[in-house]
Amino acid sequence: MRLALAFLLIALAGCRNMVQQPRYDEYETSPLYPDRMAMQHPPDGVVAQDLPQQLAADQRPPLTKALLERGRERFGIYCTPCHADDGSGDGIVPARGFPHPPDLRAARLKAAPASHVYDVISNGYGVMYSYADRVAPPDRWAIAAYIRVLQQAPEARP
Repeated sequence: MRLALAFLLIALAGCRNMVQQPRYDEYETSPLYPDRMAMQHPPDGVVAQDLPQQLAADQRPPLTKALLERGRERFGIYCTPCHADDGSGDGIVPARGFPHPPDLRAARLKAAPASHVYDVISNGYGVMYSYADRVAPPDRWAIAAYIRVLQQAPEARP
């Protein structure tokens, strides 16, 4: 019993130290480094985690039939539940009470650049959350290209 009580007291005493650990702010001096600054440059060869994502965002693939097919497939998987097959926004999710997304065939979205669609897929917009962790950057461009095809199609379902 005494051993358990001693262990509990040691554990509780350690918790206080975990909350109030010493730290340095960004531009504060520190005796740990030769230049006496707490904030250090990253070592040579370090690559930012989002650099591959950013490079893929900047490299829009050429428009091909394979890209459109991939976009149609990905649109069917990720976008159809809310936006419907034709992009009207009358999918099964809004039919069950979720707010209706905009009609992708609306004039305002037809005038928007494809990079806007890419950005909305990446970061979300309104009640739509980000799909960046689900849809790879090349697939975002494929979906954006397919949405352009939907916008050019007549009002009938594709």
